[in-house]
Amino acid sequence: MTNKSTIISIVATFIWAFMGGYILWDIIAGSFINSHLGIATGVPKEPDFPVLAIGCFIIAVAFNVIYKKWAGGSYSIRKAAIFGVWVGILKGFGSGIIDFATSNVLDLTGTLGNGFTYVVFFAIMGTIAGLIHKKIV
Repeated sequence: MTNKSTIISIVATFIWAFMGGYILWDIIAGSFINSHLGIATGVPKEPDFPVLAIGCFIIAVAFNVIYKKWAGGSYSIRKAAIFGVWVGILKGFGSGIIDFATSNVLDLTGTLGNGFTYVVFFAIMGTIAGLIHKKIV
C-alpha cells in the first residue's frame, strides 16, 4: 500500500478533498444547498478545520486503498473516474437518500443536488488518483 504512487495520490486527493469540497459545496453549490435546507437548525455550521482535515485525510486514504484493489494494477484515468462516480453514487445518492428519509437536513431537491455534487467530487478525485497511479507506477 505504501508505495510512491500511493503516497503521492493520497496527498493529492487529500488536497482535493479539502479544497475541492470548499469549491464545490461552498462556492459553486453553497447557495443552492442553503436554499433547500430542511427544518433542522444549525445547518450548516462553521467548519472545525482540524477535524475537517482529519476527515478529508481518511477519505483520501480509503479512496486510494480501495481504488488500487479495484483497479488490480491496471490504472487509467477513465477507470479511476468511473470508480469515483460509483463512490459518489454510493455516498451522494445512497447515503443522501437515507439521510433524507431519516432527518430534516435537506429537502428532496437539495438531496438530489447534493448527490450530484458528490458524484462530481468523487469523479474528480478518481481522475486525480488515476492520473497519479498511471504516471508513477
